[in-house]
Amino acid sequence: MKLKKFSLLFPQGKDVVCNNLNKEAINDLSIDFLCAALTDDAYELNSIKQLLVKVTDDEETIRYRCDVFEDFLNFPRLRSDLTALLEKLKDLREIERFQKDTESSSIWQLVNRLRELDGYVDCITSIKNTLEQLDIKSEGLLRLKENVQEIYNSSGFPVLKEDINETLAKARNLKSITLGVNFDNMLKPKTVGVISLNDKPFTDSGLLKRFLNFTSNQSEINSGTDVSGFTSYHPSNPTTASFGIGKTVTGAQQDLNQIQNSSLTGADPLSNALANVVTDILKRTVNNIKSILSKYTNVSGYSFVELMPEIIFYIRFAQLCDKLKAKGMPLCKAKVISKEERTCDIKELYNIKLGINADENSAKEIVTNDFCFSDNARIYILTGPNRGGKTTITQALGLAFLLAQNGIYVPASQMEFSPADNIFTHFPADENDTVDLGRLGEESKRLSEIFNVATKHSLILLNESLATTNVSEGLYIAKDVVKSMRYLGVRSVFNTHMHELARNLDEVNSSVDGYSVVESMVTGVENGKRSFKVFIAQPQGMSYAKDIALKYGVTFERIKNDIDKRSEKH
Repeated sequence: MKLKKFSLLFPQGKDVVCNNLNKEAINDLSIDFLCAALTDDAYELNSIKQLLVKVTDDEETIRYRCDVFEDFLNFPRLRSDLTALLEKLKDLREIERFQKDTESSSIWQLVNRLRELDGYVDCITSIKNTLEQLDIKSEGLLRLKENVQEIYNSSGFPVLKEDINETLAKARNLKSITLGVNFDNMLKPKTVGVISLNDKPFTDSGLLKRFLNFTSNQSEINSGTDVSGFTSYHPSNPTTASFGIGKTVTGAQQDLNQIQNSSLTGADPLSNALANVVTDILKRTVNNIKSILSKYTNVSGYSFVELMPEIIFYIRFAQLCDKLKAKGMPLCKAKVISKEERTCDIKELYNIKLGINADENSAKEIVTNDFCFSDNARIYILTGPNRGGKTTITQALGLAFLLAQNGIYVPASQMEFSPADNIFTHFPADENDTVDLGRLGEESKRLSEIFNVATKHSLILLNESLATTNVSEGLYIAKDVVKSMRYLGVRSVFNTHMHELARNLDEVNSSVDGYSVVESMVTGVENGKRSFKVFIAQPQGMSYAKDIALKYGVTFERIKNDIDKRSEKH
């Protein structure tokens, strides 16, 4: 029996629509950095990234994922057992790839079919035993447990295991082959035939010893081709008699060096060619194996292989969460509410990148923030000093949404949110991309592309957008962008140095009918030192400057006093 079409990311029978993060969002949210923090295995990196960048706002699906991930996080044994299972699944994936090779020999197809069945039995048995012994709660893992129990109980696994062991023993009984090679007048290999199939490997005796004696000039060339003293001579299959294999067996060393071998599948030219000859002689054994395997034509481990990326996804993120917890960083399971509410309430949010890079000591210094989207404010114009944390908090918000919608615990102590149908970012354009249109033109073009596809359920994050040497031009476009976001009804953070954009927002809110209230937010400075705390307030450009000036003594009064004191000394 096959594993039913199944997913740990999507509820059974649920038709879920996903939107892909665009390349700008992937870059701006540092998705590659995040994936690299999870694993250094190329296959795993690619698998995790492909899953992570698919965004769904389906509430049932997100809750399903959150519950599955919570089980992975709560049960270390589940992760350790499934990590061991991954090695078996890798073998099944490799066998699947080899089975698709139509040129692979029939004997190897049979052996690999046996090994596939053996690996599948081990996988089902292993996951069944693990899930039965853990108090799992999630719908996804409970369904998986029911599925593997049904397969185990209805497929006669004990009998299947016996058949596999018996037939593998038959298939592996062949330990060596005695070949007969014919030469042409130039002593080049012409045809090959099998003299005998042996159940023991060659040792320094018998036929091998006679051959070695001949090569050391201790024996004469045998008269004629009578090998009846050994066994019957079986010519090779006519399709291979012209020595597609002869060249490989006895040809130049260069040919031998070019043999590509796989220890897992036995996929090399020599094995394949010889197997064609062997199969002709082993018809009885081959047919016997085929008849046994025919009973299990519906047993397949390939559908289990399809779960590999999802299992890897949950395991690696759970391991990352364990590391963050060990550093004392808050993490929580997000609570999903209706997407129609378009709200979000987060407590103690921090950028997960900071947590990844921090050690146990520096983690204590990471500043967390509360953040809220509601009817009172869905669009924030965020202003503050350079290096005051504006970009960090903007990116943190996007990563929190992305992780939550993938079911992963978020870097915060609490999160209740309406999911976004997609996350769009607009960070400063790469200088290489602005050659044709200029920076302002390129950024305006990208903003236009966002508005072409964004909806009221989208999250738009803008970081120093439209910041040009001509402040009036950038401000002119920025005001229209903010009005457009209000009219569309998106949730957004627009962090900027254009303090003028954050002033007179009452006028913006009253001049445009819309579904998102625009509010001013600032990052704080306390006693001339950046606090990295965000709060709702009017832009404080002058007060920031005053705090910094007072701290470093660059006010006119302080400088004047210093000058006067120096003058008095002279």
